[in-house]
Amino acid sequence: MPSERGSLLKILGVAFGLAILVGNTIGMGILRTPGEVAAHVPSVPLYMGVWVAGALYALLGALTVAELAAMHPRSGGQYSLVSATLGPYPAFIVGWGDWLSTCGSVAAVAMVLGEYVGPLIPAFAGHESLTASAVIVIFGVLQWSGIRIGDLAQQATSLIKAFALVALAVVALVVTVEPASTAAATTVVPVVPGGVALFAALILALQSAIYTYDGWTGPIYFGEELRDPARDIPRSMIGGVLLVLAIYLLLNAAFLRIIPIEDMAGDPFVAASAAVRLFGQNGDLVLRIVMVLSLVASVNALVLMASRIPFAMSRDKFLPPMFSQVNAGGTPVPAHILSILVALVFIATNTFETVISLLAFMFVTSYTLTFSGFFASRWKNPDAERPFKVPAYPLVPGLALAGSAAFMVAAIVSDRANSLIAIGLIAASWPVYRSIRR
Repeated sequence: MPSERGSLLKILGVAFGLAILVGNTIGMGILRTPGEVAAHVPSVPLYMGVWVAGALYALLGALTVAELAAMHPRSGGQYSLVSATLGPYPAFIVGWGDWLSTCGSVAAVAMVLGEYVGPLIPAFAGHESLTASAVIVIFGVLQWSGIRIGDLAQQATSLIKAFALVALAVVALVVTVEPASTAAATTVVPVVPGGVALFAALILALQSAIYTYDGWTGPIYFGEELRDPARDIPRSMIGGVLLVLAIYLLLNAAFLRIIPIEDMAGDPFVAASAAVRLFGQNGDLVLRIVMVLSLVASVNALVLMASRIPFAMSRDKFLPPMFSQVNAGGTPVPAHILSILVALVFIATNTFETVISLLAFMFVTSYTLTFSGFFASRWKNPDAERPFKVPAYPLVPGLALAGSAAFMVAAIVSDRANSLIAIGLIAASWPVYRSIRR
């Protein structure tokens, strides 16, 4: 039935939630990160254990956020959850950081897609920025008509992505490949560290793996558009993390079958090395096709998510009222156009990498505030109705909060300059916030 004009449509289900999570999570990371993890822990059992541990941490976060999202089913991502639990100013900080970083991610993923399309379609070679911009505009126009087409596109592209990655893994697991020689005198066999060094190596490897799992928050950007958020959000988030884990374990098992872990260690693009060993001269072509199919789903997911943040912020009077307007198809058109334009500006000015680096600290800050909001909700409203309750409270959310705080410290240590700038921007946001509220 058609919805009243001006309202988001409550028509999405678990299939969309799974598709948006897979589309937002699985990208370049799983094809590049294995080399980083293997360099830290060049042991097959430890290597595979790190990928399982990364999924467990993502699952801790998903379980914690699922309780909040089922309790406060509003579209807008972490902004809406922090607004409901910690109040408007923390939400103001999270909203701006999340929106700009999501628009930057749209630009970054589209640029990578443009780079991979060039060799496949010679007419596009050398026009990466133009190709990336065209891809963003195409998805922008596609989603303009409404969430139904966005839902269909996300389910289709995420299914194709999952099929392509699983097919690559299956081929690697069943095809006979000549083992690469690693017996050269110059080969340095990595040594698994021990004691404190092993603990430090595991932490660094786990940090790389956890970033590869990031994206599990995708369903919460559409909380009030899900038909039964109390059921659909937990199922989407928990099921999605487990699905991503299964795909990652399958791919890593495939990589290890054809590439010894000592060769994998430090390889900046393990998937490319695997493709060459599997398909020879055609390896580059096969990998590019897999990458394009994978990145298309990511662009669609990010474009869908980006518009929901300014929509929610406009509803709370942090942006002009026009950005909360929704067309008959359920698309917040002004917020959608604004997000597309910002992504295009990032590409035109080649600033998307700077924006993402600058907002990396904001990224972990958002998780810390969201998990803190969970405890605030439990303390302030212990008897409130909770359609989904996180198991093993307070252990599960406590571990999620401790992990996010640790990542915040790691962000400051690893990129002090950008982190200090981000902290300065947070401090400077207070007078801006007060001015807007007045």
